[in-house]
Amino acid sequence: MGLSWTEVRFLYDRGTGLFRRGLTSLRTRGVRASWERVLKQFYRVPDTQLLALYLPQQEPFAHFSVPFSATPRASIVIPVYNQFEHTLACLRAVAAYPPEASIEIIVVDDGSSDATESSLVQVDGLRYHRRRQNGGFIAACNDGASQATGEYLVFLNNDTIPQPGWLDVLLSTFEEQPGTGLAGSQLLYPDGRLQESGGIVRNDGRADNLGRLRSALEPEFSYVRRVDYCSGAAIAIHRDLFAQFGGFDTHYSPAYYEDTDLGMKVTAAGLRAICQTGSRVVHLEGITSGTDIRRGIKRHQVRNQELFQQRWASRLQAHPDHEQPSVRATDRHYTRVVLVIDALTPQPDRDSGSLRLFNLMRLLKEEGAHVVFLPANRAHDGRYTEALQQLGVEVWYAPFAKRPHAWLRDHGARFDTVLVCRHYVLREWLPLLRKFAPQAKLVFDTVDLHYLRERRGAELTSDQTLMRASERTRALELDMIARSDATLVVSEVERSLLAQDAPAAQVDILSNLHHVQGRGLPFEQRRDLVFVGGFRHPPNVDAARWFVTEVFPLVHAQEPQIVFHCIGSDTPAEIEALASQPGVRVHGHVPDLSPYMDGARICVAPLRYGAGVKGKVNLSMAHGQPVVATACAVEGMHLRNGEDVLVADDAAGFAEAVLRLYRDEALWQRLADNGLANVERHFSLDAGREVVRRVLLGATA
Repeated sequence: MGLSWTEVRFLYDRGTGLFRRGLTSLRTRGVRASWERVLKQFYRVPDTQLLALYLPQQEPFAHFSVPFSATPRASIVIPVYNQFEHTLACLRAVAAYPPEASIEIIVVDDGSSDATESSLVQVDGLRYHRRRQNGGFIAACNDGASQATGEYLVFLNNDTIPQPGWLDVLLSTFEEQPGTGLAGSQLLYPDGRLQESGGIVRNDGRADNLGRLRSALEPEFSYVRRVDYCSGAAIAIHRDLFAQFGGFDTHYSPAYYEDTDLGMKVTAAGLRAICQTGSRVVHLEGITSGTDIRRGIKRHQVRNQELFQQRWASRLQAHPDHEQPSVRATDRHYTRVVLVIDALTPQPDRDSGSLRLFNLMRLLKEEGAHVVFLPANRAHDGRYTEALQQLGVEVWYAPFAKRPHAWLRDHGARFDTVLVCRHYVLREWLPLLRKFAPQAKLVFDTVDLHYLRERRGAELTSDQTLMRASERTRALELDMIARSDATLVVSEVERSLLAQDAPAAQVDILSNLHHVQGRGLPFEQRRDLVFVGGFRHPPNVDAARWFVTEVFPLVHAQEPQIVFHCIGSDTPAEIEALASQPGVRVHGHVPDLSPYMDGARICVAPLRYGAGVKGKVNLSMAHGQPVVATACAVEGMHLRNGEDVLVADDAAGFAEAVLRLYRDEALWQRLADNGLANVERHFSLDAGREVVRRVLLGATA
């Protein structure tokens, strides 16, 4: 059977349209950018890299209800013009997975002639508003905004399927990303490919959708990112700010470039346009307006691009041209681009080193830097990777991150500073970094001085084999210090040691970084003892074993009701066996430590060797929980025995200190107050800010 006239016309229009757009692209974008667009059109995302999406079944209309609050936090405005089946699917998706936030849904009917009106008036909880005549997308959105009562306006196209949890994550952007003026969802095609992960505007005024036709799992499109604008299919903005801008600009009526213009107004006002990649919405692109720019409402896209370019010509001079790849196109929004490399992705609920690194990246973000993180093992570490992406960190992992030399060849020129954690990681990466990122300042983060920790362990056990191993570590660590531009240590003790062992090195202290959490429960409502420490770290194994076998029996003999809670990941058999002792409970990894930080009366830190600053001590003090520790455990922490902490190094003295503090409310309160003040003064994000600015971001005093 031959082709029908309609099919022939379709093929003709497609072919001539592609040819015409190709010529236009060559003239405006150049050969390289045009060729990349061709490749993008034919790129096939592997099935393993496609997201599984929620798509409701199409069913005939039946009575249902949508969430409604008389005092909404967010007003969802949905402009519609016919296409009732898509509006119905959109509303059913919102109703199927209602958000935790209080909402109202306002559907603005722009003169539909199908079943829209007769059906939507039957939907309970829906605010339905019908315009007198068709005025286009901008007019309908502005009408809906004028009727909204929520703190935030959320504009949602009717040809969308919001995914579960989309709205709560979208709204969280305003709290978690300071300075956010506009937040947009990540848009997806129904087959799971990306339609947009935010948008950028090139210097000729053309708008580009980041990630179009790629996988939503690709690292450059998976993190919460500053952009120039987000498509109006799913965006949120504070209602007062939208009113301040006069709504969507009617100069672009009936539609197109009004959302791009809004994004530019937000950034021109000193606020940020953010693509919230944790908020996902399926968008059936072009359902209402089509895709042919020569016909219908779509023809306004060309005219409005010219209007937009004329309006923003002066600001657009600083925007990238079409030759700049998308991975670098938003780096200009940040003061510096900092690459961080560590052996593994930080797991801040498992060890203090991870918490320090996570908060360091948070601090870099607060200071306006863009942070790129690459774990040396190139692994996606589940929720820990996603937590960094939600922080706004660009995290790379396999299969998207190539082997180190290839990845650095592609990305090395981006970085102003490179921070590498641990001497054995830097030893592998240093030659590649000097070759592919020669312009970057190379900073070595020791985390703690490994050779100092190893030497003390060898001295405690009088093991000459361990002593020789510590000397080898010393040689490697000092070599990395000598070949770096700057070195970070966590305490004055370590800096003083390096003043002797590496006198020519630039060494700065960047200690543990903690948020001060507050006081937790009062003395009389607290009970028991707690120890927290990851057991991949040998000093923690030794500490827990010594405390249970030598110290706790002395405590338990006088206060048998006291329970010792031993918490830590990677628990070995020898630590599990401690649970057989009276009053001892071994918990293993505990994802949320708050009940133990806020409810246990005392933290014990019985470390007999180690180096660096102990996060377990900082963590407890940040929760208003007093600490009994060895001298090693509080080394370099600016703590006074008897005022901020109780210190004892022998078993009898440690047990006596625990019992004294457990029984003396006045002493307990003094240590709790002073411990909180110590964390605020020496171990908060603010305490580390000056070093981060000077060493990592190149700020001058």
